[in-house]
Amino acid sequence: MPSIYAALDLGTNNCRLLIARPLRDTGRTDSFRVVEAFSRIVRLGEGLTNTGALSEAAMARTLVALKICSEKMARRGVTMARAVATEACRRAANGPEFLHEVKASTGIGFDIITTAEEARLALSGCGPLLEPQHEQAVVFDIGGGSTEVMWARLHRDRRPEVLDWISLPFGVVNLTERHGAGHIDSGSYGAMIDEVAAHLAPFEARHGLNAAMRAGKVQVLGTSGTVTTLAGVLLGLPRYERRHVDGCWLEFPAVIEQSRRLAGMPVPDRAKHPCIGEERADLVVAGCAILEALHRFWPAPRLRVADRGVREGVLLEMMRGRS
Repeated sequence: MPSIYAALDLGTNNCRLLIARPLRDTGRTDSFRVVEAFSRIVRLGEGLTNTGALSEAAMARTLVALKICSEKMARRGVTMARAVATEACRRAANGPEFLHEVKASTGIGFDIITTAEEARLALSGCGPLLEPQHEQAVVFDIGGGSTEVMWARLHRDRRPEVLDWISLPFGVVNLTERHGAGHIDSGSYGAMIDEVAAHLAPFEARHGLNAAMRAGKVQVLGTSGTVTTLAGVLLGLPRYERRHVDGCWLEFPAVIEQSRRLAGMPVPDRAKHPCIGEERADLVVAGCAILEALHRFWPAPRLRVADRGVREGVLLEMMRGRS
């Protein structure tokens, strides 16, 4: 029987599991067949900005989701697995203690990865969507507690190389907790954009990517719930479907226009859209603000959307024998 791999990504907002089997007959190292996927919004980092610790309610929600993941992995006969935890567990004073409890309750052992490894894994997972005719790429991953921005070069074998990266201390959860659910009329949406842009400015000043982008040499690719949600809205999907979203191209100005429309809506109206729903309605505008700050520096005509990232990167590296 072929090996069955599992990758588990525990973020500030989401818990994501991917179980897959490598496609060895293709001769490629970026191919696998998904056996099962699971994703749940757990808001593990809820309240972390104010308290510095994971709350009892957030840990309880997350533990329920991780028990489901453990059951799925056992049922599928997983032979090799890696579980990684990101910003919430990095920042929380009780993060290691919580993961020790997770190990005891579910048998899943987590690695708390650095922002550098998180960026590298996200880029590895998204690599197959980078087009070889572009010399460089800006790839960003808007998370719940942080946002990783990578400047990459694509080699002939299509593997991307990180030239530089930055981890911004902003994600949809902590930015929402500081500014509220975001609204144009109140000024909170603009304040979010300005705060994120101030942290991006030194990165752009160091590399001058704006000029290369205007010359058509740089592709922009985004991976996060924010960009996939916006894609679902702009594509007019009656419900979210990954097959329509992953790899799609969006006109970047249309993305910004849609972001501002959402920022002009009350939260209950946002929740009515089937690709947003109640779970994302209060968080999505913070992601839009991060996206608009990125566009301020790198106004590419088009944005490619990836419904893939860290967990796919973990899978690929295990299959290549790096983990």
